[in-house]
Amino acid sequence: MTVVSCPTCGKKVEWTEANKYRPFCSERCKKIDLGAWAEEKYSIPGAAPTDNPDEPPTEG
Repeated sequence: MTVVSCPTCGKKVEWTEANKYRPFCSERCKKIDLGAWAEEKYSIPGAAPTDNPDEPPTEG
């Protein structure tokens, strides 16, 4: 059996099909995480958009 930590509260959670909220421990923790994404508290790094779509992105 695989056990992971809930990304929101850190509680140990069994990674099984019976846990419909995996990797979260509960619906509450799942909604807290979704709310953080909606409030833009998390972001995925990427290149800034350019004004000219034909111009390759610059590094730096």
